[in-house]
Amino acid sequence: MPDGLTRSTHASSPIKAIAFMLIAVAAFSGMDTLLKLLSQYYPPMEVVVLRGASSIPFMLLPLIVMGRLSALKPVRIGMHMMRGVLMLLVLVAFVYAVRALSLADAYAIFLAAPLIVTALSVPLLGEHVGWRRWLAICVGLVGVITMLHPTASSLVSLGAVAALLSATGYAFNAIALRVITRTDTTASVVFWMISLMTLLALIFAAPHWVPIRREDWPLLAAIGVFSAIAQHLLTEAFRNAPPSVVAPFEYTALLWGILVDRVVWGVFPTSRVYIGGGIVIASGLYLIWREHRTSGPPIAAETAAHTTQP
Repeated sequence: MPDGLTRSTHASSPIKAIAFMLIAVAAFSGMDTLLKLLSQYYPPMEVVVLRGASSIPFMLLPLIVMGRLSALKPVRIGMHMMRGVLMLLVLVAFVYAVRALSLADAYAIFLAAPLIVTALSVPLLGEHVGWRRWLAICVGLVGVITMLHPTASSLVSLGAVAALLSATGYAFNAIALRVITRTDTTASVVFWMISLMTLLALIFAAPHWVPIRREDWPLLAAIGVFSAIAQHLLTEAFRNAPPSVVAPFEYTALLWGILVDRVVWGVFPTSRVYIGGGIVIASGLYLIWREHRTSGPPIAAETAAHTTQP
């Protein structure tokens, strides 16, 4: 899902917030589509470098214009480094997943991230998760297993494993986000994670670097634009309404995945993706509703699908 989310500090405006969220998810889906196109010509690690490098200028420009570069000063540099490594894992695995799977398949498995976040919050943050939420997590994992489709004669595909690994890395990153935002600004959290991730990816990608094709430069610019729009609108969505209101609309990423797969690649998800994805989404929505009702920390809500932005 995404970093830099803030809780509502202004009067709630749910209609505006929902509109922001829908557009943000669409922008993330556009960015992921371009990443899938690039992954056909470049190694996954290089695609991660290109994704990060194309976003950095659009993160810095608003701060330069507003004279707020001081907001980038890091406080917990060790935590920033850890999140950079985690984000590298998330993106490399996700790029591999979207190269091997349809976009909808990768999204459906990645949507398990909020379930994993809630489960990890118990041992890592000491938070209480009642039996109803544990039951929802278990049901959601049944949905994940349904999509992974392991059989006696067929092992789980590497693409599906990569999508699940990406979701798990994202969940750990979200837990770390809950800690680091106590001391560091939103701008600092997002900038250093992306910058350190890009630098680490470049170190690994450099020995096998594939020259950028001339026709791909517009795609890189579009990735940066999509990322900037999506991140800004996502933050505004959570600023204008509680997470329990806007988070469910992050699951529209799966609809975008199905549409893009059909229009761009001419494929539809299999029935197991519809069934398993439906189970995962239903479990995630229940967690959001349950946490809102019990007035607990909106863990799953603040870190729901993307999801669309690893």
